[in-house]
Amino acid sequence: MRVLVAGASGAIGAWLLPQLVGAGHEVTGTFRSPGHDQRIRALGAEPVELDVLDERAVRQAVLAAQPDAIIHEATALANMRWSRSLDRSFAATNRIRTEGTDALLAAAREAGVRRFVAQSFASYRYERAGSWVKTEDDPLDPSPPAAARETNAAMAHLDQAVTAAGGIALRYGGFYGSDNDGFASMVRKRQYPIIGDGAGVTSWIHLEDAAAATVLALDHDGPAIYHVVDDEPAPMREWLPVFADALGAKRPWRAPGWLAALMAGGAMTAMATQSRGASNARAKRELGWTLRYPTWRQGFVAVYGPATATEATTRAPQAGYEPGTRR
Repeated sequence: MRVLVAGASGAIGAWLLPQLVGAGHEVTGTFRSPGHDQRIRALGAEPVELDVLDERAVRQAVLAAQPDAIIHEATALANMRWSRSLDRSFAATNRIRTEGTDALLAAAREAGVRRFVAQSFASYRYERAGSWVKTEDDPLDPSPPAAARETNAAMAHLDQAVTAAGGIALRYGGFYGSDNDGFASMVRKRQYPIIGDGAGVTSWIHLEDAAAATVLALDHDGPAIYHVVDDEPAPMREWLPVFADALGAKRPWRAPGWLAALMAGGAMTAMATQSRGASNARAKRELGWTLRYPTWRQGFVAVYGPATATEATTRAPQAGYEPGTRR
């Protein structure tokens, strides 16, 4: 197929473009920042500069590319500054998930594009009650923390708009796959503590496995939502020490919930202590997806362990991204 990847120079693009090309697809990749055209071309795709918030430019790009499918991976997370308010931190990405998604879907309708796959997110979104591991059919959090309401609403908008148009929303886990991301730096400096009891569950996914599921999704009809996560959703108190060990860093310290709420805000505290993970059973069953890294226990060592750092950094070009796909 002819495939247009919006946001091709982002975290997943470095892994996705080679897999698409390797599967025989003809790929056009959009970028926004200067210099990223060379990266996209080196990965085998045709680069096109595009701001997905520019509705006219999006229409022109889609009509010019004449794609059979669109993959929407655009975010605004590179060099993002974190704050106590997730909504403030994700403001630009929230616009992309709402206005940018609507622009791409409108252009797809006009161009007669039948397949549309979009980046969504799994962790931290589900109702903080009942099972600690949720399926795609479980209810989302009806009352997210005040500082994360706009961010949750933007993700919900993307899911609803894409599936209403017959597309597929991929709720990825927390991305990892680079040895030089900001999250690793924070853990090395012991700036990322275990908060409270650390019971909040996160679902992770290596970028290579996320890309593989995305390529497979192109061959399936929508509407559908899939969790693209690994086999082991885990609480913070389990995965964070393993991450630190892989880095050769000191074990993370523990911050009482009240202190974390003062320092990092209520949204971060709620995620660390109450969030639910996600099951990948549907994606594995319906997409025929298998994982290179079935669990973060393998993946963290493969990516961040000192003995494998060279291999991890040479297997795919590095794209700047914020940790955990807090996209």
